[in-house]
Amino acid sequence: MISEHVDVLVIGAGPSGAVAASILHKQGIKLKVIEREHFPRFVIGESLIPRCMDHFDEAGFVEAVEAKGFERKNGARFLRGEEVCWFDFSQKFSAGWDWTWQLPRAEFDKTLTDVLQARGVDIEFGTSVEDVVFHGTDSVTTVREESGVKREIHARFLIDCSGYGRVLPRLFDLDEPSNFPPMAATFVHVEDPRRPTGEEGTLITFDVLEQKVWFWVIPFSNGQSSLGLVCPKEHLEAIQKESPSETFRYIISQSDYYRRRFDGIDFIFEPKQIVAYTKASKKLYGDGFAITGNSAEFLDPVFSSGVCFATESGSKAAKLAIRQLRGEQVDWQKEYEDHMLWGVSVFRSYIRDWYSGDLQKFFFHKEVNEDVRRKVCSVLAGYVWDKENPFVKKHDRAVRAVTHMLP
Repeated sequence: MISEHVDVLVIGAGPSGAVAASILHKQGIKLKVIEREHFPRFVIGESLIPRCMDHFDEAGFVEAVEAKGFERKNGARFLRGEEVCWFDFSQKFSAGWDWTWQLPRAEFDKTLTDVLQARGVDIEFGTSVEDVVFHGTDSVTTVREESGVKREIHARFLIDCSGYGRVLPRLFDLDEPSNFPPMAATFVHVEDPRRPTGEEGTLITFDVLEQKVWFWVIPFSNGQSSLGLVCPKEHLEAIQKESPSETFRYIISQSDYYRRRFDGIDFIFEPKQIVAYTKASKKLYGDGFAITGNSAEFLDPVFSSGVCFATESGSKAAKLAIRQLRGEQVDWQKEYEDHMLWGVSVFRSYIRDWYSGDLQKFFFHKEVNEDVRRKVCSVLAGYVWDKENPFVKKHDRAVRAVTHMLP
């Protein structure tokens, strides 16, 4: 069997793998990226948050992405009936980026890999992982090309950025059930000819239809928009019609704010559905490997945390792997797993408080202190590792404590 040898093998070429690969390449590490799909390819996760920009800047992607003219995202709007809540990322507590993008991931992800390939990074598309065997910290990964040819890749370290593919969790029985109730999402892209001019036509919006049911609208700069519904699994089952398209047209009819804009609009593809999507892993690292992004943990999309965790973990795993390859002793538990699980726990608290109604009460209340809003805004912007922010440091109780004091 044909074999090749690298310092680091990166599985997956999405944002997590791209950030990791860029950091490794800049440090002269011999690496290879393998990706099962061919880019561009559709994937959900189209709303970014500002913390991602730190990672894209570090990886040297900002200029190339900005040249694509993607829609800038300066904040997020939440609606509930006639109530409106707007979070402006420039009005946050933590230092950092004040804007990011909302974009079709197919074009975005391909932009990142195009940049990497132009720099000479070895990315192999259409290649899937069949097996991984570890010998201490070294690994031998058996891959299969689409032609059926199998090869072995020997690596001194492996970073699993496979996202929903969850390569290492699947191969080594690392999947762990989430403690969240099973939720469902259905989503589609549409042409948006009735989009209003000006700022209104650019705003990413979360329309709360019921306490645990919300509808997203993400306008793209190409004239299309992403629409989606997130709800308990039982709710989606109860509203199912004869086809996914009929179900989605019913969903649009439930939004007082967006019904007229999207009534009768053609769908670019048949609406897709995912059910019970929240995933976790028993561990995020081991001898010779780290698991990043959705391969490690996937949470509810209400606060657009997915790509942020992907790029944070990709960046962190790459830098720690470099240190280990250079002979340093790395405390992967403290420097990687504990770090990532802290951010996950912060967002978990806010997601819990969102669905309990506490955070929605906070969002739509007219008398919330502006300083408190700035601190919550930092969480929504992804600065969930800033423990100078009491709404990060005391995330498990801060929102409920404030909300219960509101009239």
